[in-house]
Amino acid sequence: MLKILAAALAVGLSGTAWADKKDCGELKGEIEAKIKKNGVEKFSLEIVDKDAQAEGKVVGTCEAGAKKIVYKKG
Repeated sequence: MLKILAAALAVGLSGTAWADKKDCGELKGEIEAKIKKNGVEKFSLEIVDKDAQAEGKVVGTCEAGAKKIVYKKG
């Protein structure tokens, strides 16, 4: 459990530092690779509009801030 939380926090802190103008698919792939590198196997990443309500933790933004990537464990 701690490993999952640590991975989510690490990605969350670094995710917002990545270029906001980056393509969402590309950024999602980079975030997914980092999470898997931290040993997390069961998770989902969802790309949603910036104002959309989504269950989980925002771990990145893309398309000049128009969309966000949400991490959910399990």
